[in-house]
Amino acid sequence: MLGRTDRRGRLLVVLVVFVLLATVAGARLAYWQVAAHDQLVGMAQQQLERPAVEPATRGSIYDRTGVLLATTVYRDQLVAYPDQIPAGERAAMAGQLASILGLDAAGSAALAAKLESSAAYVVLADQLTSAQSRAVQAGLDSGQLSELELIPQPVRVYPNPGGAPGTTLASQLLGFVNSDGAGQYGIEQRYQALLAGRARVVMAERDVAGRPIAGTEIVTDPGAPGEDLQLTIDAGLQLAVEKELNAAWIADDATSASAIVMDAASGAVLAWASEPGYDANAYAAVARQDPAAFVDPLISRVYEPGSVMKMFTATAAIEKRVVTPMTLIDDSGVMQIGPVQIADADRRPMGMIPFEKVIAYSRNVGAARVARMLGSSVDSASAALYALWKRLGIGQPTGVDLAGELPGLVTDPATDPWTAVDLANHAFGQGVAVTLAQLARGYAAMANGGRLVEPHLVEAIGQHPAPVTPPVQVLSPGLSSTLTSMMRYTVTAVPWYAAWTLIPGYDVGGKTGTAQIWDPKAGRWLSNRFDFTFVGYLGRQRPELIIAVEIDHSRPTIIGQGIFQQNITSNELFRRIGRDAIQALDMAPLPAHAPAPGDLASPSLPPGAPVPAPTVVPPWSGEVPAPTSSPGP
Repeated sequence: MLGRTDRRGRLLVVLVVFVLLATVAGARLAYWQVAAHDQLVGMAQQQLERPAVEPATRGSIYDRTGVLLATTVYRDQLVAYPDQIPAGERAAMAGQLASILGLDAAGSAALAAKLESSAAYVVLADQLTSAQSRAVQAGLDSGQLSELELIPQPVRVYPNPGGAPGTTLASQLLGFVNSDGAGQYGIEQRYQALLAGRARVVMAERDVAGRPIAGTEIVTDPGAPGEDLQLTIDAGLQLAVEKELNAAWIADDATSASAIVMDAASGAVLAWASEPGYDANAYAAVARQDPAAFVDPLISRVYEPGSVMKMFTATAAIEKRVVTPMTLIDDSGVMQIGPVQIADADRRPMGMIPFEKVIAYSRNVGAARVARMLGSSVDSASAALYALWKRLGIGQPTGVDLAGELPGLVTDPATDPWTAVDLANHAFGQGVAVTLAQLARGYAAMANGGRLVEPHLVEAIGQHPAPVTPPVQVLSPGLSSTLTSMMRYTVTAVPWYAAWTLIPGYDVGGKTGTAQIWDPKAGRWLSNRFDFTFVGYLGRQRPELIIAVEIDHSRPTIIGQGIFQQNITSNELFRRIGRDAIQALDMAPLPAHAPAPGDLASPSLPPGAPVPAPTVVPPWSGEVPAPTSSPGP
């Protein structure tokens, strides 16, 4: 007979263990239900509640007269909740949607695959047309379609066609808005914060598909709409300028053609254009094909401008009283600086000629001699010319209210001394790289009484005038008047300038520039491509507008010794744009009995000033670098 086994001790141990486990579990449960209640509720709400950020309505952009240049419209995004669609209805729904959206076979297959998935949420299509949105809504109302939603999405629209086929008006000036709602390039980027406004933020509990549950919404930030901008641009003139540039770009087989029309006294920009432009409504396609099209050459391309810089040399020399417009300068056609020849375009001497004729006929040798007269040494003359450049904004951003402005490439002789050849080249616009906007600003100061203006494009923000930096007096009014007379003399005294530049009934003046283009890959100057520039003023009894044009990498039809023949020259382009401005801005000519502009302006030689004797130019000195060549006017 087996002995009895007593299990009561073991049972007691088991019971104690269970009691302890139950106590621990109860305590833990009490902790979660009481002590950690608020924390757990918060975590649950965080899983159910998510913020919805609703972008503010982006501000619109208008021209100076109220013409709409950029605005925001709403187009529907089509989304689906596939896991809520009955399996037997998906194929029919896919076919109906493919028909509404006009999809091809590949698009139809992709849409059907999305509907057959088990995803809680998918995007089927963006930016539906109004007709497509109505068709989808009709299907939802009739019950043929289900578990779909139309979500309005903001889309930036540029409604005006540009001056060339396939472009929108002022494309590089305005820029565009990307799919994330951020402005890119131009005005859209520069004024992103103001245009975009502040987003509205709403907290709401959401179902498993992410849809907000009615009655749970809480607005945590009401947001603010974007500000509208009114530009200084005149849309009619802008379109006309773009058409003129497109014609020159094509006719001259150029890389690009650019122009600025600016109020000489205030710096308000009335037209700002480059060709080729692009279609800002199709920016994504442009980004894939040619993203360089987004870059604005007026502020983001620096180039050697050539002889338009001679007016800066003239400004420095006349201000320092080393010459007057009537001072005789020896134009020898060629001058030797060590082993380097500086030559006029035609290499033919004109002899002793007045300085104003040196500028008018764009003589390199004469400009180089006068630049050397700015100081007793090459270093002091270089410092004087550089100081004048700096005062007139050369080598510095203009401050124009656009994104992407470059300062140019200008060496300071105090830190990187100029040689004698550097000074000569800089006198007629070689070895210095600027933007067209800098040239327009500098010439405005020469023509407007000596005030350096800040170019600006925004006239008003919302209902308030935009802040404008006041002009700074950098030249004397008398000097400005003398420079204006010299620019007028240039386009009236030189027959080929007069024939293609003057506008009857209006005061016109300016200066051309032709520059060789260095090919860094080949290590030589291009033989058949040149940059052509003209900067000048247009007005009635005073300079009212500054017009700066540049034809980049143009291929002349005839290239000879000092001869460059184009289908459309830079000064002819200036005249065409000037006529467009007269019409667009209603600049009626003065009555026939009104004083002529030349009668109102100071003569080239100040009253009472003696006619100076022929100038003795100091000898060239200093280090001479490797030979440098330069084109002519």
